[in-house]
Amino acid sequence: MDISTLNWLAVIVAALSNFLIGGLWYSPVLFGKVWMKENNFSEDDLKKGNMGKIFVLTFLFSFVMAFNLAMFLNDAKTTASWGAIAGFLAGFGWVTMSIFTIGQFERKSTKYMLIHGGYVTISFVVMGLIIGLWR
Repeated sequence: MDISTLNWLAVIVAALSNFLIGGLWYSPVLFGKVWMKENNFSEDDLKKGNMGKIFVLTFLFSFVMAFNLAMFLNDAKTTASWGAIAGFLAGFGWVTMSIFTIGQFERKSTKYMLIHGGYVTISFVVMGLIIGLWR
């Protein structure tokens, strides 16, 4: 696989999509309140974090994930549907199942694991769709 054939704009947009989906997913609009409860977080706990550092690192990690997925999809035959399917397989089959495995040992609730696994699965599907669409 030749890195020079990657669509870098697609990789950046896919990374941004992961970042934006996470912002919505963990907001009070969707699962933010349940996520806070499952982690025993208060509003004050969340204010203690260094948001600049968190956002920069989150985007960096999102970029690495999008780049990795783009490398797997770096083939002229890749389509939007295959990108979405590959995103689902990676997001659900690898990452979500890893979250569930670790969650069992950490004694996390099913709700906790579903919140994180759902976010990752949806994000990878969207990233794969973007990368596949922009081949």
